[in-house]
Amino acid sequence: MKTVFWRKLVTSKNLPFGYRLLCGILLVVSLFYRFAVAVRNTLYDKSIIKITKVPAAVISIGNITTGGTGKTPLVAWLRNYFAGRNIKVAVLTRGYKKKNDIADEPAMLAKASPDAIVLVNPDRVAAAKKTITENESKLLVMDDGFQHRKLARDVNIVAVDATEPFGNEKLLPAGLLREPLNSLKRADAVIITRANQNSPEKIDEIKKIISKIKPDMVFAAAVHKPMCVKLIKDNQIPLNQLAGKKIYAFCGIGNPDAFFQTLTDMALNIVGTKVYNDHHVYTNDDIATIYEDASYKKAEFVLTTHKDWIKTALLCIDKFQIPFAAMLVELEFVEGQEKIIALVNKAIEKYVSR
Repeated sequence: MKTVFWRKLVTSKNLPFGYRLLCGILLVVSLFYRFAVAVRNTLYDKSIIKITKVPAAVISIGNITTGGTGKTPLVAWLRNYFAGRNIKVAVLTRGYKKKNDIADEPAMLAKASPDAIVLVNPDRVAAAKKTITENESKLLVMDDGFQHRKLARDVNIVAVDATEPFGNEKLLPAGLLREPLNSLKRADAVIITRANQNSPEKIDEIKKIISKIKPDMVFAAAVHKPMCVKLIKDNQIPLNQLAGKKIYAFCGIGNPDAFFQTLTDMALNIVGTKVYNDHHVYTNDDIATIYEDASYKKAEFVLTTHKDWIKTALLCIDKFQIPFAAMLVELEFVEGQEKIIALVNKAIEKYVSR
């Protein structure tokens, strides 16, 4: 089942009978998934499965739902903030769907922080030990780490997307939840991302739901702030040059609607869109299809996310009359930044001499 179809299936209402029947089957499967998750977490909670502590502060950035909640921009922000304060920081990531030895999230992190130490290894413990020994890293930022419990962490931060905070509140594969909401008890802080794409009332409602699970949860909120547009060969143009242009947009991310909403919020003239599965590996045929559709709709720019750009730039370089470009964004806190910084500072105190 393709991710795009599955996501629409489990999040849509008023489905035809055949689709409702399929959802019922997925719900049964999710009961077995729930049991497996519960057993695994119990084994970790009771230390039956070993959790390894390393001599460095470990900050986990994760989520409780599938799809894009803004983890990677958050990891990049944390890395850059503390590296800018002379802390030796390394990023631990497992990578996903490599093609030609390039994985999308690690490549994004490397682009966002050119001098960053980024270790791609599903074995986070081995990666942590390696960078502590070889690079004397004092702060380890673990990308997508909430469910990867083998490596002990000092601070557990969960990114919750304001546009789809809890999916449909059902577990995989019947819904978007990777774990039951009750698992948020393990988190030290929740950062509500894309906070500008929902109302203040909805943001407060999200906080209330989470606070019932963990009353002392630390909250922060952030937005994905568009910065500029990146063209082939590292050329960049300011956002105002898109004003009045006909834009064709495509992406293959966990929450495509959030990307398109960002473009809508910028008052861009979107003449067409195309969505691929999350972590889609693009081919020449895909790029040709995008270009043909964009040409038919008389687009003046083809725009995508930075994550998709990394995987498509070489496929469209100097081939087409319509420019292919990426929207570059960065995380910007609108609430609670000082609380997150304080949590991390407390974690690294014993590893960094002042």
